[in-house]
Amino acid sequence: MHTINNDGIVSLSSQTEEEEEDELRNIHFNKKSQATMKQSQCVIQSSLPDDIALKIASFLEEPEVCALGSCSRFWRNLCGSDCIWESLTRQRWPILSMFNEPSVTGWRKLYMKRHHEMASGTSDVVKYVEQCMRSDSVEVGDYLHAIENLNAVQLGFKDVQMFLFKPKLNVLLNLVGLHYCIFWLKMPPEIVMEALQSCKISERQVCVKWWKLGRWFYGFRMRDESRSRRVSLADLAMTKEAEVLGVLHRGAIHEVLRVQISFVNPSRTPWCCQSSQALG
Repeated sequence: MHTINNDGIVSLSSQTEEEEEDELRNIHFNKKSQATMKQSQCVIQSSLPDDIALKIASFLEEPEVCALGSCSRFWRNLCGSDCIWESLTRQRWPILSMFNEPSVTGWRKLYMKRHHEMASGTSDVVKYVEQCMRSDSVEVGDYLHAIENLNAVQLGFKDVQMFLFKPKLNVLLNLVGLHYCIFWLKMPPEIVMEALQSCKISERQVCVKWWKLGRWFYGFRMRDESRSRRVSLADLAMTKEAEVLGVLHRGAIHEVLRVQISFVNPSRTPWCCQSSQALG
C-alpha cells in the first residue's frame, strides 16, 4: 500500500516494509546457505588428500571419470590428470604398455585420439560386412576378411564391447566381434560370456551352413554333403559348438567347399533349417 506524506513523497506502508524485510531475509538466507554449501564443499575437498582423491577416481570407468570431472574445478583438474588417463589408456589397450609416456599430447589426448581411430576402423568393418551381405547372409571369406581388418586396427576387448556388441547391430557383426575375441584376443570364455550378457546379445542366434566334398565309396565319389547348424552366441562363446567354431575359423578349405553364415529371423523359418540341397 502506498501513502503520501506532507512533502508529497511516496512511501510504503508498514505492511509492505515488513514484506520487504521478509524478502530480504529470505534472500540473505539463500545466499548464506549457498555460501555455506560452497564452503562445505571446499572444506571437504581441501580436507581430502590428493592420493585418496586419486584412489577414488582410479576405480571409475571413463564415463564416470568425465561425470565426476564436471562437478567442480577441483575434480576437473584431478580427473584430467595424466595419472588417471594413463591408467585408463593402458587398461583399454594393453598393447600400449610397451610404450613410454607421450611426449607432448598427454595421456588424455592420446586416449581420445586412439578412441576415434578405433571408432573409425570399426565403422569401416561394419560397412564392409553390410556391403558383402546378400539375402541376410555372408560368405565365410568375407567374414574372415572382416576379422582380419579388426586385427589390423588392433582393437581391444573394450573396443569390441563398445562398438560391436550392440543389440541394434546385425547379429553377424556381433559374431565377427565374438570370433575376434576368441581367436585373436584369446579372451577367456567366462569373460566373453559376461560381456555378451551385459550387452544383452548372448541369446541371439545365427545359422551356419557348410558344404563338404562328397566321400569316395568303392571308387565312386558320393554327392556333396551339406550341413547346417543353428547356434547362439552364448554357445559359441562357451565353446559348446566346437565344430561350428572350427568351420568358421578354417573357412572354405580342404574338404569344405563353401561356408555361409546368416542371421536367424524369428518371424520366418530360417533358410538353414529348411530342406537343404547339395551342390551339383
